Amino acid sequence: MKNVLLITDKLITGGAETYFCKLENQLNHPDITVYTAAAMGELYNKIQYKKRFTPLSRKNHLHNLYVLWKKVRTCKIDIIHANSLRMVMYAVCVNRLLRKKVKILYTKHNVTVLEQKAKSLFCKLVNSFVHQVITVSRFEQEQLMHLGVNSGKVTTIYNGVDLDQFVFKEKAASLDCHIGLLARASKEKNHELFIEIASLLRDHEHMKFHIGGGGPELQRIQELIQQQGLSHKIKIWGEVEDPEAFITKMDMLLLTSHREVFPMVVLEAMAVGTPMISIDVGGVKEAIANGDTGYLIPTYSPQAFAEKITELYAEQEQKQRFAKGARKKVEQHFTSSQMIASTANQYVNVSGKSF
Repeated sequence: MKNVLLITDKLITGGAETYFCKLENQLNHPDITVYTAAAMGELYNKIQYKKRFTPLSRKNHLHNLYVLWKKVRTCKIDIIHANSLRMVMYAVCVNRLLRKKVKILYTKHNVTVLEQKAKSLFCKLVNSFVHQVITVSRFEQEQLMHLGVNSGKVTTIYNGVDLDQFVFKEKAASLDCHIGLLARASKEKNHELFIEIASLLRDHEHMKFHIGGGGPELQRIQELIQQQGLSHKIKIWGEVEDPEAFITKMDMLLLTSHREVFPMVVLEAMAVGTPMISIDVGGVKEAIANGDTGYLIPTYSPQAFAEKITELYAEQEQKQRFAKGARKKVEQHFTSSQMIASTANQYVNVSGKSF
C-alpha cells in the first residue's frame, strides 16, 4: 500500500485546482490511498473524501510546514504530490525535517516566476529534490528539458475531461452568436485582446460577447469595457460556478492568453461541442488542429480573430465539423479516466525511483 499526500495552494477555481479535485475524487486504486491538503476556497465543496483532507493557511508558511510534517508522519506518507512550485518547496522543507525521506512528484501546470528569472536555480531545485515531474503538454516537457531539467525525470500526462460532466450538445443554427472568454481575470489572460476583438465587431448586431471568471483584474476590465463604450456588447459574468453550462451556451470560445501550458478550458470546450478560436500558445496545438478541430491564430491580432469569428459565423457546416472532430479527439486522448490511470501508474513507478 502506498500513501500519497496531494497538495495544492488553495481551492479556488482554476485548472490546477480542478486537476487536484479530479485526482481526489476519482483515483481509486487498491494499492494507493490519497490524502490531500490545501488552503480553503470555493472548490472545497467538490472534495469527496473530507476525512483525508487537511486545511492549510493561505499566508502562514511555518504553520503549513508543521501541519504537513505532522501529516506525513501520522499517515506514513510515501509520496508528496505537489501541484505547484510553492508546494514543491514545502515538500523539500518537510523532507529535511524527516528521518525517512518521502518521494516528491511535481505536476507543472504553469510557467513559474523562478524559471523565468533564475533558470539555473529552478533546474537545480527540480534535479536535486524532485523524483518525477509531470507536464500537461509535450510542449512543456520539451521546454523543461531545454532549460536543463533531467529528461529522465519528465513525463507528459495530459489533462482529462470528465465526459459525463461535459456532455456534447450539437448547436442549432441561429442568427445570434454568443462568443465567450472563460478565464481568471488576471493580466496573463489578456482580456484586452478580447475587448479589442469585440470592438472590431461592435456593429455586428447579432454578435454578443461574454467574459466569465473572477480575479484581481475584474474591476479594471469592467472599467476598460465602459471606456470603450462596449457595455452593451460585452457581458461580465464574474465568478462562474458551473463552467460546463457557460461553455455550452457559447457558440464560440476564445483563448487570448499571453502564457499558457495546456489550458483545461480548451478541452472542456472541445468536449461539449463549442468551437475554439485560440492564440497559438504553449501546448494548445496538441489539442486544437488548426482548420480541423478549431482555429489557431499565430499572432495577437484582433483583426485575425475577428476574421475567423466572422468566417465561422457564416459557415454552419464548418462549426459542426469542428465540434464533432473536437469531441472525437477528446474521447480518444483527453479523458479524465486516462489521466487518472496514468497518474496512478506514476505513483507506483516513482516509489521505486532514487536519484
